Amino acid sequence: MPKPPHGTPAHHAPRPQGTSPTPPAAAQPPPPRAPRSIPITGAPPRPRVRAAAPPPPPTEHGTSIATAAGTAPSPHLAQTTAGTSFATVFREALRQRGLTLERVRERLEARGIRISLATLSYWQRGRSQPERPQSLRAVDELESILALPTGALRSLLGPHRPRGRTTAEPQDLTASQRVFGENSAVERALGAAFAHFNEDLHTLVIHETLRLDEHRCIRSTAVHQVLRATRTGASRFTVVHSIDDTTAESIDVVIRCGKPGTVRFVPELRSLVIEILFGRELTRNETAMIDYEILLGPSQLPSTHHERRTRINLREYLLHVYFHPKALPVTCHRYYREQIGAAQRSSRRIALDISHSAHMLPTRCPAGVHGMAWDWPTP
Repeated sequence: MPKPPHGTPAHHAPRPQGTSPTPPAAAQPPPPRAPRSIPITGAPPRPRVRAAAPPPPPTEHGTSIATAAGTAPSPHLAQTTAGTSFATVFREALRQRGLTLERVRERLEARGIRISLATLSYWQRGRSQPERPQSLRAVDELESILALPTGALRSLLGPHRPRGRTTAEPQDLTASQRVFGENSAVERALGAAFAHFNEDLHTLVIHETLRLDEHRCIRSTAVHQVLRATRTGASRFTVVHSIDDTTAESIDVVIRCGKPGTVRFVPELRSLVIEILFGRELTRNETAMIDYEILLGPSQLPSTHHERRTRINLREYLLHVYFHPKALPVTCHRYYREQIGAAQRSSRRIALDISHSAHMLPTRCPAGVHGMAWDWPTP
């Protein structure tokens, strides 16, 4: 069963369902295109991991049918593997389009982005990779210039490595390790980037909605989060989710507010790393919203709880869990603990409502682990 996300974590929730009346054959709209897959670093053949753009807005009949995420990947991207590098895909795209680096530089400059020929050459040969805001803007434009799907190049970049005097010294890891523990799955999944894990952002509010299926497994987690920049320059947010059942047929990540960055599944750590881009740099104390959903394919491992691990105090945390009418728990309770592995305290029973759901909204949200657990009937 999927466990909590980390940072100011998250989980999974269902894709909107429903159908709209079928119009006359002559008036039928063209069939929607399937969500575009973004190459994933470290993802095994199963489960399949995809990051998709937001679904289209509701039709006049009140429901949306599918996500139209753009053109299909080009042939060389269809063969992208876990070991494919940014330089390799960039180089191959240049070859297929028949463009020189000088021509690419000119097209970028026409779009208001100045990147030197030497820098483009370094990217092509793998001597360096884009990291600065201006360089990342160039990558987004390169995907358009080279007729690549959105995210085809951006998703191959490693975790952002903050630079400059303000980040010369890594942040104090005490708060993170106090909650996650030393050498945690989060720390190992992020590697060196853990030292700068969301250091320029502060989470204010988190709302999570989970939905379980009739087999007692979590199928989706929707997350709405409000963030505030602690200094000028914040441009992305990273979350790490624990996925217990790695036999799930698929893992879909749908970003509704924000833009997909790097998305990686690390099977040996059962961790899903999601990077969400704001599309620009925030100024100090500016707030931003992110809204995303993790959709799991059929699973074999029943869920018994969900946790939100946070290393900072939150203004508000709302967890709402929907149970399937054919699979209702016997009891349900919320709890708090100061760190992973510590004993539960402040436990309180929660009653299911008429919609077969339970929710928790703590009056105080200190750093630590906030969770909800449920017990299933004995077979």
